[in-house]
Amino acid sequence: MNPDLQRLQPYPFEKLRALLADTRPADKPHIALSIGEPKHATPAFVADSLERNLEALSKYPLTRGMPELREAIAAWLQRRFALPRPVDPENEVLPVNGTREALFAFAQAMVDRSDAPLVISPNPFYQIYEGAALLAGAETRYLPCTAENGYLPDLEDVTPETWERCQLIYVCSPGNPTGAVMSESDWQRLIELAERHDFIIAADECYSELYFEEEAPPTGLLQAAARMGHADFRRCVVFHSLSKRSNAPGLRSGFVAGDRTILEQFLRYRTYHGCAMPLPAQYASIAAWNDEAHVRHNRDLYRTKFEVTLEILQPAMAVDRPDAGFYLWARVPGDDDEAFARDLFEQQHVTVLPGSYLSREVGGLNPGHGHVRMALVASPEECAEAAQRIRSYIEGL
Repeated sequence: MNPDLQRLQPYPFEKLRALLADTRPADKPHIALSIGEPKHATPAFVADSLERNLEALSKYPLTRGMPELREAIAAWLQRRFALPRPVDPENEVLPVNGTREALFAFAQAMVDRSDAPLVISPNPFYQIYEGAALLAGAETRYLPCTAENGYLPDLEDVTPETWERCQLIYVCSPGNPTGAVMSESDWQRLIELAERHDFIIAADECYSELYFEEEAPPTGLLQAAARMGHADFRRCVVFHSLSKRSNAPGLRSGFVAGDRTILEQFLRYRTYHGCAMPLPAQYASIAAWNDEAHVRHNRDLYRTKFEVTLEILQPAMAVDRPDAGFYLWARVPGDDDEAFARDLFEQQHVTVLPGSYLSREVGGLNPGHGHVRMALVASPEECAEAAQRIRSYIEGL
């Protein structure tokens, strides 16, 4: 058995289930703000496309995906990020079964086990980054994301010796759980470091389409690379998904794009991995990537929920609107995030995720400690009700 399996920590929701196992929640309808699973309706035209193409289940799909899907993705990338040249759908795009699967598989293909590999991750972070690194045989290094550094990794706090050992860095922008967004200059500084020290940037951008100002969408890694003349996207790979953008988490559809040399090797790995996207899902994905009206509507719904929820919560606790995404990263009274989550569930039947479950303690600091993550994925009415219950709980402390 792979000994690296023993290095894996319990998943955050496993910890949460254990925390709440012996509680008796109040007799109120349960409202879950703990899991980032979109609850808005999947667009009808996406489901219709899936149904119309069910006969394609009789065919084996190719790992590299249909040309029409890669072309739709390449066109979306160029439109969304105002790229100065067309993305090559043949060599710079690879469809994947959701970003979770791809983010994990990427480390398995990219990490060189023979050279004392190091993988860098933000802290707090999406736990797939850590599991991917450990099962690829790498050591992990965590960069704290705190209020003091705008909830972004401090790239200048990393020694040259650490960058020299780094083979791969995971970056999430907009961030999970903080919602912080990397600026163009942030991305370009990271690209300069990757060029100098020869490591790969894996940019998890699956929340990139959930933002507040229509005229100011978050900058992406490929966009920043192109603007600095890095036209071949060397060492740069982005991960995108339809789960949040199109409320289709069950479709398991996303893509990887960027450096063609890296993608050539990742395709080689995936061909053996056996992870081709079913053809009906590919047809539905084409429809989703070609439409923006439903994405704008999606953002409108989230704006409403943030406005309503923050109006209720801000007089009672330290919480601000994030730069983007659908999470609130809130400071809890008393600084004990586990006790807050447990007692809130017991007294108000609202589930939130302790921030310390999303972080690792490094040098005596767990940057998630004293925070909870709230996913505003329920209806506006439920989010408002949950906020009222949270405020009632806090005011009763």
